Amino acid sequence: MLSLMESGGVAFVCSLLITPLWIRFLQRRSMGQRIREDGPATHHAKAGTPTMGGVVIVGAAIVGYLMGHVGTYLDFTRAGVLVMSVTIASGLLGFADDYIGIRNERNLGLNKRGKLIGQLSIAAVFAVLSLYWVHTSTNLSFTRLSLPGWNLTVAGWLLLAIFVIVATSNAVNLTDGLDGLAAGAATFDFGVLSIIGYWQFRHFSIYHLHAALDLGLVAVALVGGCLGFLWWNASPARIMMGDTGSLAVGTGLGALCLLMNLDLLLIVLGGLFVAETASVILQVISFRLWGRRVFRMAPFHHHFELKGWPEPRVIVRFWIISVVLVLIGLATLKVR
Repeated sequence: MLSLMESGGVAFVCSLLITPLWIRFLQRRSMGQRIREDGPATHHAKAGTPTMGGVVIVGAAIVGYLMGHVGTYLDFTRAGVLVMSVTIASGLLGFADDYIGIRNERNLGLNKRGKLIGQLSIAAVFAVLSLYWVHTSTNLSFTRLSLPGWNLTVAGWLLLAIFVIVATSNAVNLTDGLDGLAAGAATFDFGVLSIIGYWQFRHFSIYHLHAALDLGLVAVALVGGCLGFLWWNASPARIMMGDTGSLAVGTGLGALCLLMNLDLLLIVLGGLFVAETASVILQVISFRLWGRRVFRMAPFHHHFELKGWPEPRVIVRFWIISVVLVLIGLATLKVR
């Protein structure tokens, strides 16, 4: 428990104190966000807001994770190191995307093919290492290996892991369209995952997860990183996380759930991210098949903006939805 508190506390303080320094660094170099021309008109005032705040989130999480092992008997595990590594890798991919977009002075970084190839490569390496280095189970799980306990085989689990990593990173990326929305929702998710990690550690006879506490440490380090960043990212945002943050946060969320044997529970915990992604998919399908839009704009947080909801109202109500979902997810640990 002390390790979790130390990790989260250190990450929070680092993120809270370093973010304003990073903001000034970016401002001096005019490294600001470019806004979509087809986006809500109210967003045009955000043009030039410093971006790539994900650098601080990832950096603070790394420091927090490392400090969580200082002065404790908690050992580094392969699972914990792998999740941190894949989170960093996705953050670097997002950084390249953000930097290219800023350099070219447009809201487009890497082309879609290049970005997808990068995500697939990171996801594939993670999936292979999960099986052959971490030796995770190939059973499909909800809250534990025995529920539902279907063996996906090596090929099936590899495909599932690749899909989850790519899907979650893109889902958080799509949700990161309003000040603090993605950072706040991710904080709730990682907070519950840290609790679950501690619960799994205390009930090893049920969950049989040797790396549970170390994975909980990764989760709470990401809580601290996101929460400290949210202080400056809350509306009106002084900095945006950019793809650097959204890809890293999404990848970390997916990787944690896979290695904590919460494959299906991810759908509940990350329900807000799932809904945002589904709104985009539904919008595209509806327009291509019938020439009609389901929402005024997708992802659907923009739909409510265009209906006249103030941005803070959309954010807070979506946070409430996220809190309800993670509480439901936490309650399912009692499902037998």
